[in-house]
Amino acid sequence: MTKLSVNINKIATLRNARGGNVPDLLKVAKDIETFGAQGITIHPRPDERHIRYQDAYDLKSIVTTEFNIEGNPMDNFTKMVLEIKPTQVTLVPDAVDAITSNAGWDTVKHKDYLKEIISEFKRNGIRTSIFVNSNLKIIEGAAETGTDRIELYTEEFADQYALGNKEAIKPYTECAILANKLNLGINAGHDLSLDNIEFFKNNIPNLLEVSIGHALISEALYDGLENVIAGYLKKLA
Repeated sequence: MTKLSVNINKIATLRNARGGNVPDLLKVAKDIETFGAQGITIHPRPDERHIRYQDAYDLKSIVTTEFNIEGNPMDNFTKMVLEIKPTQVTLVPDAVDAITSNAGWDTVKHKDYLKEIISEFKRNGIRTSIFVNSNLKIIEGAAETGTDRIELYTEEFADQYALGNKEAIKPYTECAILANKLNLGINAGHDLSLDNIEFFKNNIPNLLEVSIGHALISEALYDGLENVIAGYLKKLA
């Protein structure tokens, strides 16, 4: 079964829009685990426009499943991750002003940098994953960094699938096959939804984990958080 890690950034966005502590991020995280999700994902950004750095510390004592912290490994982020020691850190090369993640790492160009930061996290017992586009050379480069896993950046697949182009899955399948040969674990995320998750999962051999936030929270506005999580778990089984 592929694990579901729920990204709770959008819960923090809603909280921050009004001030105060409604909705209560920690309670929502606990409820998500109670509803069956196998992980909690957060992606704090330097401007703290949704998840705050303090949230990351507070969640450490709350999350009982897998705790995944995503972000660009700048100094403050790296310091925080090394102090919290989550289950997994996912390295994402997002710009400071990016609305959302919009590209994966060039693992060839940035191989030495990634090797250095990944070795530091691994020395501290933190599983590492790097956000990558569906490109075979990038997958080969990822293996050379020493990372434990890759996270396939799935926006292009999701956009094309919505247009009826199921052939868009092919480069992701090819990358997954190569990643398996190179002993890289495979995660995936970005614009995955109840509409496309089952097809994606069925075409990615040994998909270990998906991280889903925006679509899942949006779907929960209509069907409720517990029902939507149950829907994902059924499709990922």
